[in-house]
Amino acid sequence: MNFANFPWLSTIILFPIAAALFLPIIPDKDGKTVRWFALTVGLINFGIIVAAFYTSYDFSNPDLQLVESYTWVEAIGLKWSVGADGLSMPLILLTGFITTLATLAAWPVTLKPKLFYFFMLLMYGGQIAVFAVQDMLLFFFTWELELVPVYLILSIWGGKKRLYAATKFIIYTAGGSLFILLGGLTMAFYGDVTTFDMTAIANKDFGINLQLALYAGFLVAYGVKLPIFPLHTWLPDAHGEATAPAHMLLAGILLKMGGYALLRMNVGMLPDAHALFGPVLVILGVVNIIYAALTSFAQRNLKRKIAYSSISHMGFVLIGMASFTDLGMSGAMLQMISHGLIGASLFFMVGATYDRTHTLMLDEMGGVGKKMKKMFAMWTTCSFASLALPGMSGFVAELMIFVGFATSDAYNPTFKVIIVCLAAVGVILTPIYLLSMLREILYGPENKELVEHEKLVDAEPREVFVIACLLIPIIGIGLYPKAVTQIYASTTETLTARIRLSVPSLNQVAKANTADVAFLRAPEIK
Repeated sequence: MNFANFPWLSTIILFPIAAALFLPIIPDKDGKTVRWFALTVGLINFGIIVAAFYTSYDFSNPDLQLVESYTWVEAIGLKWSVGADGLSMPLILLTGFITTLATLAAWPVTLKPKLFYFFMLLMYGGQIAVFAVQDMLLFFFTWELELVPVYLILSIWGGKKRLYAATKFIIYTAGGSLFILLGGLTMAFYGDVTTFDMTAIANKDFGINLQLALYAGFLVAYGVKLPIFPLHTWLPDAHGEATAPAHMLLAGILLKMGGYALLRMNVGMLPDAHALFGPVLVILGVVNIIYAALTSFAQRNLKRKIAYSSISHMGFVLIGMASFTDLGMSGAMLQMISHGLIGASLFFMVGATYDRTHTLMLDEMGGVGKKMKKMFAMWTTCSFASLALPGMSGFVAELMIFVGFATSDAYNPTFKVIIVCLAAVGVILTPIYLLSMLREILYGPENKELVEHEKLVDAEPREVFVIACLLIPIIGIGLYPKAVTQIYASTTETLTARIRLSVPSLNQVAKANTADVAFLRAPEIK
């Protein structure tokens, strides 16, 4: 059978959405049937993703593959245009993997199960669409529509302050989306040819001043989702009120949308502006790392502590993007994939622990490891992964970013030494707050007044299976990172080469236009 012309991406996007439409008519009283239905759909869709990857994706090709383009609304030039390259294919695989596990993690959900799994399947297709669409207008629509099920899952199945958290989430992200719409329309209508095709837009010759304005707008829009300080405040509130499966999707996939969009649009479409903004991204990345690590250290709420650790880890992505080296760019991609797995595992553990102790306050825990030895082992292993223990994916990703930035010829040695030292402070703080968290949860005297230790139940097979599925790739990538880096290497190397080619001509412009803004001057890349 010839798989070359099979509509892989359209099938992967539309299948879970179409399956979700059957949920309301499934006869089910206690939710058992619908959760098995949703899990089956998730597994089938993930199987299709894997099949598309192994039969039709070429590692050595840096261009778009699995391309499909159909005219949708001819009057406004809207096309159903999808494709995958090294930036999107790894994240599509990650989305299928994490979403399927999140469906299994949602097993304890008993409130309106049909509606819950309906939104989960909508998110499945919507998240993949964000990574796959290659039409600027369609990208905006999928970016916006994907927010709706997230908002409803937060507002219906969240904690006591769920409405506040959900409203804050939608205001922040919808506000940022205005910059996507304005920037996208500007790029589409610029020049002699009007087009929403991302590849055609990337080949347009935008003036440097327009590039800077567009870059700044996109940085705000995608910085909300990444998130970048000071646009991050929605994340701790959302995580603080979300359920375990929602946590897994927020940390594992939604944050990666911001990083992906920065690579796709800011770096890929606006390379000259990226060269100018490079030092800004580096500084913002260091602020993310240190500020969020210190804030995480001070948190007493378990969910908020892990949420701030996610913000800290995403700071490394910004430094990798701005390193202007193949190794640093590759490290940024690997950090997104690695954090997707590690963040999902930690938040799953938070949910499993809350189901047993009925508290999120570290002061109210203590000594639970004695009664739950499997939970003890899983908590310890996941925390070691988050603190970048050698042999796990986080270590490889952060090491690549450090080395990539340190060996970059885009910055002077003094600046590089300062940034590396400051980022290293965040690396030191991470094990401090994670190990202290483990000590308060698992070790020490039992707090029998607040936690009924005699009623604590150790991890069930379903929970062990979910964590095992996450830890296998975390350790596998840590031991053999090429298994993942080869998927996107050709694309990121092409991206870096394009940026480096654009810089020499920019140095003269930078001296003329940004003489008074020293930190925005184009890096000297030889």
